[in-house]
Amino acid sequence: MAFMEISTVPIGTGSTSLSQHVATVVSIIRNSGLPYKLHDMGTTVQGEASELFALATKLHEAMFISDIKRVYTVIKLDDRRDKHVSMGQKTKSVEEKL
Repeated sequence: MAFMEISTVPIGTGSTSLSQHVATVVSIIRNSGLPYKLHDMGTTVQGEASELFALATKLHEAMFISDIKRVYTVIKLDDRRDKHVSMGQKTKSVEEKL
């Protein structure tokens, strides 16, 4: 199981507010059925690596539908195959050591 942190930013929208664009992306993630967590600087999604790469492409392309001419997408992927880790376990492990 893998985790992907993704941030998709449309550039040149004419506004400093991006919440409507974020809502579009989160709606697509929600419809994917994959577990996710929205946070202040992006969204973390859990799934198979192939599903996550396909979702990243879909999210990136969704920004161009609104007549946006430039999109900046940052993706981090953690694909661990030696054991199953669910959302929140990595954070919990660090907090237990503090």
